[in-house]
Amino acid sequence: MGLVHLSQCELTDGNPKESSPFINSSMASDMEKSQQYDGKNMALFEDEMDTSPMVASLLSSLANYSNLPTGSKEHEEAENNEEGPRPSKKPIKAPQLGTLMGVYLPCIQNIFGVILFLRMTWMVGIGGVLGSFIIVFMCCSTTMLTAISMSAIATNGVVPAGGSYYMISRSLGPEFGGAVGICFYLGTTFAGAMYILGCIEILLIYIVPQAAIFKMEGLEGPEAEAALLNNMRVYGSLVLGLMALVVFVGVKYVNKLALLFLACVIFSILAVYAGVIKTAIDPPVFPVCILGNRTLLTKAYDVCAKTVELDNDTVPSQLWRTFCDSDALNATCDEYFSNNNVTEIQGIPGVTSGILAGTQGPQANKTGPSPTSNRYVMSDITSFFTLLVGIYFPSVTGIMAGSNRSGDLRDAQKSIPIGTIAAISTTSIVYMSSVILFGACIEGVVLRDKFGEGVNGNLVIGTLAWPSPWVIVIGSFFSTCGAGLQSLTGAPRLLQAISRDGIIPFLRVFGHGKANGEPTWALLLTAGICEIGIIIASLDAVAPILSMFFLMCYMFVNLACALQTLLRTPNWRPRFKFYHWALSFLGMTLCLSLMFICSWHYAIIAMGIATCIYKYIEFCGAEKEWGDGIRGISLSAARFALMRLEEGPPHTKNWRPQILVLVSVDAEQNVEQPRILSLTNQLKAGKGLTIVGTNVVGTFLNNYADAQRADQSLRRLMETERVKGFSQVVISSNLRDGTSHLVQVGGLGGLKHNTILVSWPQNWKHPDSHLRLKDFVEVVRETTIASLALLVPKNIASYPSNGERFTEGHIDVWWIVHDGGMLMLLPFLLRQHKVWRKCKMRIFTVAQMDDNSIQMKKDLITFLYHLRIDAAVEVVEMHDSDVSAYTYEKTLVMEQRTLILKQMHLTKNEKEREIQSITDVSRGSIRRKNPTSLRVPQIGEEGASVAERPEEEVHQIIPIPDCEVQRTWTDKGGAKDQSQASAGKPEPSDTDAPRQ
Repeated sequence: MGLVHLSQCELTDGNPKESSPFINSSMASDMEKSQQYDGKNMALFEDEMDTSPMVASLLSSLANYSNLPTGSKEHEEAENNEEGPRPSKKPIKAPQLGTLMGVYLPCIQNIFGVILFLRMTWMVGIGGVLGSFIIVFMCCSTTMLTAISMSAIATNGVVPAGGSYYMISRSLGPEFGGAVGICFYLGTTFAGAMYILGCIEILLIYIVPQAAIFKMEGLEGPEAEAALLNNMRVYGSLVLGLMALVVFVGVKYVNKLALLFLACVIFSILAVYAGVIKTAIDPPVFPVCILGNRTLLTKAYDVCAKTVELDNDTVPSQLWRTFCDSDALNATCDEYFSNNNVTEIQGIPGVTSGILAGTQGPQANKTGPSPTSNRYVMSDITSFFTLLVGIYFPSVTGIMAGSNRSGDLRDAQKSIPIGTIAAISTTSIVYMSSVILFGACIEGVVLRDKFGEGVNGNLVIGTLAWPSPWVIVIGSFFSTCGAGLQSLTGAPRLLQAISRDGIIPFLRVFGHGKANGEPTWALLLTAGICEIGIIIASLDAVAPILSMFFLMCYMFVNLACALQTLLRTPNWRPRFKFYHWALSFLGMTLCLSLMFICSWHYAIIAMGIATCIYKYIEFCGAEKEWGDGIRGISLSAARFALMRLEEGPPHTKNWRPQILVLVSVDAEQNVEQPRILSLTNQLKAGKGLTIVGTNVVGTFLNNYADAQRADQSLRRLMETERVKGFSQVVISSNLRDGTSHLVQVGGLGGLKHNTILVSWPQNWKHPDSHLRLKDFVEVVRETTIASLALLVPKNIASYPSNGERFTEGHIDVWWIVHDGGMLMLLPFLLRQHKVWRKCKMRIFTVAQMDDNSIQMKKDLITFLYHLRIDAAVEVVEMHDSDVSAYTYEKTLVMEQRTLILKQMHLTKNEKEREIQSITDVSRGSIRRKNPTSLRVPQIGEEGASVAERPEEEVHQIIPIPDCEVQRTWTDKGGAKDQSQASAGKPEPSDTDAPRQ
């Protein structure tokens, strides 16, 4: 059934006219509602050309162009709102930036920077065209591979402000995210220092050299270099303070200048290409004077000749007076001046001159003959290939500009990959073509002139530009200023994002700021760190520092993509499909290699900083859970390890008790005997597997909440007693079935328990405890069936807590039944804990009257020596009537088994079959000798308390003696009390694994 609404219509000139588009509308409300939709296009579909022409849209986007990260605009709008309401202000529109304005141009502006204008020509001159091309290709390949990985991560979800920090933290976890986020922040901060230093270098060397506070005229060598660095420090600090003030006052001023800075970058690069084209038609006149193979300073001569002809007379030139001690033609001159000719060459012969072949190889820096010479173009540093890599790499950073602005993009998952990869492709083409064009157009001696001292103090790349060198000088000056402002704007917001996540506690103060959210405290810290780079003052020294931090950041972006791809997590569904884990792994390898190529000591320092932050976050306990890939690695590694454990039983040398602790809970789901977990901690000391299990009586549907409370109670107690393990709660109709379920299903795969720890039943002689006694007997029987070891501590409440310390005492071991070494292992494990560490160990063994007790003692001492156990040995002689048939027979069986197996040299499977047959025979003989019942002495009771059970119910129960009572056998079979501690023993490497 359809609903058709006919709106009220008015007839005007015979034509119907709709008076209201609203259902059930009145004339009063129509006007109010229509105002809300006035000027709004309500069409479901529309063509963009119908509403705004393409040219107008482009001009509007350029007018509103911004290179600020997500979050800056919000702060700007908050500032505007503080100034007062504006009735004419339009509502905030949805993000409308496309690929060009939102990603491509900001990346272009961030990638092109100070290195291109100030150091590219020098790098080509020092490294040669081939070497420089290799450097550029390596760096550009690294950023391209990183951009592919970044595109995959960015299109797998929304990336808010923070860029790579959010990508890595949400992919690798808070520890890696915090460490790499801080590295990215430090890299961005030092990048701001580098841009400011480049700005000051352009200002003091090429624009207004007269503004230098520390005059460099007349100074030579290290003195001139020190004066330049001091000028950089003073002016750099002033410019840093001014920029920080601009950012503090409001980012809207930085935003308004963004288009100017972008235009400077684009026009400067176009001017260089125009100049290259012009050199093919009309090369510029830039003569350079060379003495031998050394470039002369422009101010050192007026004519590039030793002598000049004047009125048919040869007179010395200014150059002669510079190198000789007088104007006479027979004067004593500098040896190098006398032995070499002065030649004048064309500094820019043009792209068609064919000089490219002569500048392919690396060139050494040409220095003057003495440090006091003020006549040659000097080198301020010793340059080599690895240093050039460190200096150049910052010129390819800035690829995160698009991902930082994902909140402002119309379609971030489409724009970020296309815009970023297109920007890197564009800049890579410009860089690689620049290397070839510089080598083809400019002479090598001019390229190696870092500060243009041989070309009248001009910027070398400016000499190539058309129409004027000032296009490059002014363009690069404003470009570096803009890049510095953007660094001081973006770095505090990155630090603020890290602080607000709360993963690094001592940085939380930097998450606060002004009322509009502007990160004031983070800006102050950023300015302080940036000042460190300003104090260093050398552009060539600061560049490798930020290269380290950016390379580490890019390395972890590639690692995150590779891990997510290899682990195949279900949430890994990026829209960008052109990625592969091999490309990410190659990008990660390139980043790590470039770190050590640039500077191995800087690389170690950067990795040390990241490691310290990682361990700090891990130590403080990051509470964030972002579903990171490291957890996926842990799951994969755990699965692999469990599968390996399934391949076979552990070797005897690796055997250790993997304990299942059976505890009982009261009606409030609290553990009745918590001291048993103290003993567990003392036995395990955090090693091996520990499962603490309990049973809740009832049904799963009705008692699930009780099971959850019991599990929480177990976890709290385990945390209090520092027991590292797992808790397990089962729900069953009765206690016996629940315990049986825990024994059967505890553990996973090859990581299962081999020892049961259960306390002796309380008041077991009382008639009301008959059911508890039967449950205990069932545990003994099930342990026997499962071939597990059983530990039964008596009077568990009297055992020491983890906070107690024994300063003296003994751990006594009554080695009555030869169990393969289990009783030797327990004292060793206990003595590893600080509670029992100072206790001595004593071994008691039983001999019959016809045995040679002296020889037995010697043999046992030798046995303990080979086991590397320090213990006193005591042999207690007993009458045959005092030794039960079970104990006597079991001891003989163990001795016979060991002897027979050694003589037979059986295989492993044959040994197991032979052991089983010997055991069956021994049990049969015991049944024949004692058909009714057996009396088993229970060590640890007053007198000689005995439990009567059928043989199939009797199992080796190993009570750990009470910590305050020691039992010593007498000739009459009585027992007397002495003080004692409890027990421990070393690794059972030379004994059989315990087998019950």
